[in-house]
Amino acid sequence: MNTATNPATHTDIKPINMIQAINMALDDALEANPDVLVFGEDVADAQEGGVIGVTKGLSTRHGEIRVRSTPISEQAIIGAAIGASIAGMRPVAEIMLMNFTTVAMDMIVNHAAKLRFMSGGQTHVPIVIRTMTGAGFSTGGQHADFLEAWFAHTAGLKVVIPSNPADAYGLMLSCIDDPDPCIFIENLPLYWTPGAPPERGVRVPLGKAKVVREGTDVSIITYSRQVFDALAVAEKLAKEGKSVEVIDLRTISPLDEAAILASVGKTRRAVVVHEATKNGGIGGEVSSRIHEALHSQLHAAVQRVGSAFCAVPFSKPLETAFVPSQDQIEAAVRRTFA
Repeated sequence: MNTATNPATHTDIKPINMIQAINMALDDALEANPDVLVFGEDVADAQEGGVIGVTKGLSTRHGEIRVRSTPISEQAIIGAAIGASIAGMRPVAEIMLMNFTTVAMDMIVNHAAKLRFMSGGQTHVPIVIRTMTGAGFSTGGQHADFLEAWFAHTAGLKVVIPSNPADAYGLMLSCIDDPDPCIFIENLPLYWTPGAPPERGVRVPLGKAKVVREGTDVSIITYSRQVFDALAVAEKLAKEGKSVEVIDLRTISPLDEAAILASVGKTRRAVVVHEATKNGGIGGEVSSRIHEALHSQLHAAVQRVGSAFCAVPFSKPLETAFVPSQDQIEAAVRRTFA
């Protein structure tokens, strides 16, 4: 086979970043389905395609009727998305920063998440709520919280957090296809991290975790930016003969319990890591499910690693101390061998 003409084996395929991947997914969805809409603050090209440029070029290609900048009103954005979805459209609504979803929580929790239940299955709300968050840029306490546990606690919502460009593309397409509302969380520090490009049109199924590194001694269960920290720790411990398996959950709700239990059932040790505060975080849910199913088989109690229980600091040294570090993850793994 001539590899020069076969994209699947071409050695010169260039990596892309998550900004490009999400833009590509939205572009493909808009092209394939006239019912797809994209709107939110500053998303049109007249406003540079958003503060990070994720939607840059889309309004030029698909028109400002389908890719539309909105007023600064999170309730209006989500309300319009719910109404459009009931009318048969598939809106992708951007809430610029995850902290700002709190302004529209009534719309998200009491309307988007519950209309299918309250209508006896007659009314679906196929909306995608895109939002970004993540510490690392000194944006302070009102701009960088990971609030995924709030949404995972709400029946009727799917919660998705990609860690790499290919997954971001495939998960976004799956969210747009889904008949129920999806919260799509983008980690700001990961936007510029390069990764393998996706295969155009290929979906990543919701609710399916991925084993990104196989191991036999301990499982690190994580998602988003902490996947890379977990992999770095796994590589370091491999030099000591410790075999670390790393699971990228990708979807927080529904949670891939089967993948989690299969991994921990093999390694008998587990560490759960996330950027959200440890208190009340998804790590507690994952830990509980592991203990309930495998308590008699575990070599050690499940360890949890999360951010400090405080507002995200503005000060750079404090912000760095706030976020889980590789040293903290390594220490947690070592505790499972103690």
